[in-house]
Amino acid sequence: MPCVPARFSAADDPWIDVRRGTTYRQLGLRDLFLDAHTIDDLAIPIAPSASGLLRVAAAITARITGLDDPALSADQWNTRRWDLLSAPDGFNSAAVNAYFDNQALCFEVFDPVRPWLQDPLLASQCKAPSGISKLVFGRPAGNNLAWLSPHHDLDPVPVPTAQALQHLLVHHYYGASGGGTPRTVGRRAPRHLGGRSGPLRSTVSFHPLGRTLYETLLVQIPKLTAEQTGTDLCPWEDPAPPAPDAPPAPMTWPGRILTGRSQHALLLVPGHDGSCVSDVYLTWATERPPLPATDPYLVIHTKGNAKPELRRYPRRADADKAWWRELDALLLAPDERRAFRRPQIFDTLNDLPEHVRTSLRVRVHGFDQDGKVNNRRWYTAITPPILAWAQEHDPERAARIAECVAAAEHHAGRLTYLAGQAWKETVNGPGRPSDDRPLGKPEKEKKSTSPWAAPARAAYWPLAEHAFWRLLDEPDVPARRAFATAAAQALRATTAGDCVRLRHAARAIAAAVAELHRPPRTRPQEEPR
Repeated sequence: MPCVPARFSAADDPWIDVRRGTTYRQLGLRDLFLDAHTIDDLAIPIAPSASGLLRVAAAITARITGLDDPALSADQWNTRRWDLLSAPDGFNSAAVNAYFDNQALCFEVFDPVRPWLQDPLLASQCKAPSGISKLVFGRPAGNNLAWLSPHHDLDPVPVPTAQALQHLLVHHYYGASGGGTPRTVGRRAPRHLGGRSGPLRSTVSFHPLGRTLYETLLVQIPKLTAEQTGTDLCPWEDPAPPAPDAPPAPMTWPGRILTGRSQHALLLVPGHDGSCVSDVYLTWATERPPLPATDPYLVIHTKGNAKPELRRYPRRADADKAWWRELDALLLAPDERRAFRRPQIFDTLNDLPEHVRTSLRVRVHGFDQDGKVNNRRWYTAITPPILAWAQEHDPERAARIAECVAAAEHHAGRLTYLAGQAWKETVNGPGRPSDDRPLGKPEKEKKSTSPWAAPARAAYWPLAEHAFWRLLDEPDVPARRAFATAAAQALRATTAGDCVRLRHAARAIAAAVAELHRPPRTRPQEEPR
């Protein structure tokens, strides 16, 4: 029988899950844009893949609409986007088709010369592929034990190409550090690169969410914030193949900032007809360190006393953290006195038509990982419309939200500390814990050896959330008192049994509850010298 060539087009073959009402289907990139005004939202089950796809789609949206023109003034840029958001028929179909039909671009996944988001040289530069389990997040690979999965390297199961592309995006944006499969470039096989982690590894992203996918794609295009230098190209627009030893291209807007920062090189090995992927090459992409760039969907923290290269860093994802605890970072306007800055994309939302701005929600995509190789859990959440509470529109409500979030975080840290002190007192005998730290800024939740700390925190946060929403409608009620009460209630509930069984527990818990209710002492100011 003749050999069927393997082919799959990221533009025209279905691989992106979308939702319209209660109906779900898969589309390629072309139909995603042609039908965007009829689609409610993406429905990709892998949160970090959806996060990566939104960045890819934002860059393509800018290309199709002309919003990637650096010559546009801020007023011209806002006017053009305003006009597009008022168009009932979605994206211009001629512009969409012209982009995806452009012969200079390549969306073929198994193209031998320019496979989409892959490096074709890996087949000759790597001695052997990495194994299909290395591609799929959740499968054990290499020497890892298969405790909760039927998959193992001795019996590799191919992956449908649609699913493989979603995992491809996860590796580009959230990939682990480490060299991966050894790669030889020319006559050299570098041993000490170490492999850098993906640009979004262990972060949480915040994406404006419109009433339709059309609105979502338009409102999440970042503005140009610096002078453009060089030609801006996405990887599938670059005629040159990836070069691991070449200097990194300038971080131009919007293509390279959103799609050109990957530290990983992959090459998918197709099945017999391209409907599935049977293996993958996965290794490092470049020998050069990445250029600094600010992702527009991340909260950026600043640490003034750190080294310059470590001074700015993104907020880490935390699968145990509810979305309302991020509200202060989303609603407060940029201020040099604060230690964090909201995502840059939120700076563009005040210029939207009112009917769009007031209905905007925020989608949260997080991947709780360590900085190197371990993956804990990915998560996603959708907020209600919250932009009416932004500092630019309701400064009092924004300030109240910031106050309540800070107080909730502080008392979570205080609860952890006092639960640990109470356990020590129970085990070692009577004593009085002390907590003289002021309520100046939120305390971090620190690990504790106390068996009471984790259950108490788990019981505290639902109570704290209830108190948070109640406090927003009661501006005269002190936030500190409400969260102290929630912390005390959680501590009592989780230690009720031990207070009966253990001799000194009741006294220790009573002392901890009293400490939770006691106002923090402020340190006396030093006399001027």
